[in-house]
Amino acid sequence: MGKSTHFLGQPLYSQVIKLLDKSQILQISRNNGGERYTKRFDVWVHLVVMLYAVIMRFDSLREITASLLAEARKLGHLGITFKIGRSTLADANKRRPEIIFEAIYRQLYGTYRHTFSPDSRNRKTPQWMKRLQIIDSTTITLFSNLLFKGVGRHPKSGKKKGGIKVHTVIHANEGVPSEIRFTSAATNDSFMLRPSTLNKGDIMAMDRAYVDYEKFEQLTQRGVIYVTKMKKSLTFSIQQDCMWQTSEGLTEVRIQYVTFTKQIKGRETITHHARIITYADTCKHRLISLLTNDMDYDPAEIIAIYRQRWEIELLFKQIKQNFPLKYFYGESANAIKIQIWITLIANLLLMVMQRGLTRSWSFSGLATMVRINLMYYVDFYSLFNHPEKDWENMLKTAAGEPHQPSLFD
Repeated sequence: MGKSTHFLGQPLYSQVIKLLDKSQILQISRNNGGERYTKRFDVWVHLVVMLYAVIMRFDSLREITASLLAEARKLGHLGITFKIGRSTLADANKRRPEIIFEAIYRQLYGTYRHTFSPDSRNRKTPQWMKRLQIIDSTTITLFSNLLFKGVGRHPKSGKKKGGIKVHTVIHANEGVPSEIRFTSAATNDSFMLRPSTLNKGDIMAMDRAYVDYEKFEQLTQRGVIYVTKMKKSLTFSIQQDCMWQTSEGLTEVRIQYVTFTKQIKGRETITHHARIITYADTCKHRLISLLTNDMDYDPAEIIAIYRQRWEIELLFKQIKQNFPLKYFYGESANAIKIQIWITLIANLLLMVMQRGLTRSWSFSGLATMVRINLMYYVDFYSLFNHPEKDWENMLKTAAGEPHQPSLFD
């Protein structure tokens, strides 16, 4: 049988890591003390091995090292020239500072963020989209409550659950994390909302966990628009109240101009003016109230901005479904954070490669195909743009072959 039409002289994985700049990564590690007392297992090898494990969705160090043994003849393409043991990888995850992998992610994001932004000339994209940022968090459950304080107990055993909360900010027109912070699962989300980091004209979409009058007033003073969901317990005074109804007499949209007042102990009273937009959600058959400091946008646009917040939920789902975040390769806080950073790096690299394809792929479909073919000698763009090509060639060849008589003719 002949070679595949997608054949290339290097594994698919080597094409993935070509998106990385080895010299920059090594320099980042040196600047953060990651190469001290290192002989062979430098940050480049560490990153390549961990990326391999995350993309392949391995659950343990034993699986990683066993697979590397089986693929020994292909590791030269990846820059790995020696056998890697479990203890070597475990020690690196424990000792090499996780801040190195954070810096690597930030460098990659800065390099490739332009590939995620849609064409600004596309008339279908609202003008506010490129100014919209979305903030939220997701909790990753851990096996222990010792490192990161959890928010509850296991329903059967009654033992305390550990959890690490990943606070994330994304730009709506990019779809990848631009800012990430880790805390214990018990930490309140509102700490991540920092008005001082935002500029005039920015728009922030968030859920009701971020409601904070003082920060909302700071956003208003900086010229930043926020859109969030109302909490039922909020108290306010109504300055103006308008309602529009459908022809059937049902509420279509209600707009209230309100004032929030909060007395902070030892400080002056905070007064914040805002607008509440209540609309009927026909899918969920209920009224939804949104809170915003914008007084000018059409209510339909405010609703569209809040609905765009769902993009960050889809990102969390994408990461959790396609990468191993139920089992960790180490028990230390450093090892856990490294694995999460590596997961974010893997997600970003695959999204960059996805953007370079002419054929449309779902992220889950692409991640599955990459995992299956990761150490095969195939060209990524040839295979993923036309995966049926080998079958088509085989069927053409079979149709052109003369019939061979058999004993049963």
